[in-house]
Amino acid sequence: MRFAIYGTGGMGREVAPIAADQLVAEEISYLSDDRPDIVFVDDSENAPTVCNGLPVISFRQLQSSEHRTRKIIAAVGDGRIRKKIEDRCIAADLQIASLTAKTARIFGGVAVGAGSVLCDFTTVTSNIKIGKSFQANVYSYVMHDCVIGDYVTFAPRVCCNGNVHIGDFAYVGAGAMFIQGTRDRPLIIGEGAVVGMGAVVLKSVAPYTVVVGNPARLVKTLHRPD
Repeated sequence: MRFAIYGTGGMGREVAPIAADQLVAEEISYLSDDRPDIVFVDDSENAPTVCNGLPVISFRQLQSSEHRTRKIIAAVGDGRIRKKIEDRCIAADLQIASLTAKTARIFGGVAVGAGSVLCDFTTVTSNIKIGKSFQANVYSYVMHDCVIGDYVTFAPRVCCNGNVHIGDFAYVGAGAMFIQGTRDRPLIIGEGAVVGMGAVVLKSVAPYTVVVGNPARLVKTLHRPD
């Protein structure tokens, strides 16, 4: 078995075909025996045994010699849960993988951290720094000179224009748009901020706040984790 996907929820099921395509591209998708190339990992009480035609195993089974893999990805939408999963995997000496769909585009001068997922039709343009375990769902884009922290999540069709800085663990809902910042005054989305679906963000967003609407406005302040 070559690849494990931690999570059988929506994100896990969506990234499985990307993982299959990537294994084919790396020419390691076929083994000499009958073991599957990709498995799901799910420790929940009511976990299925099969998900979309792929086996589902526990984390303990994953660590056994029979199922030992070289690569795993945390395929859940919540950034803090992703971090907990990745910390557990690293402690178990598993390699955190990244996935990039065949239709995704990455231009020059881009650095993307381990554990990231770029889904179909996403675009990351020029001179961009992205941290660990970034998730960009379908049709999202990140434009020039952006800085994105660790464990940030973009739902589908997020429009992140140039010179935007996004803090760790921020979540951006489907169809949200960020006005372009400048090199001297980037638009800043604070750590742990939540930007609601369809929001049009025209000014910086404070850490651990929720903004919604057009223009985006503050509706809630979140508890800051210890």
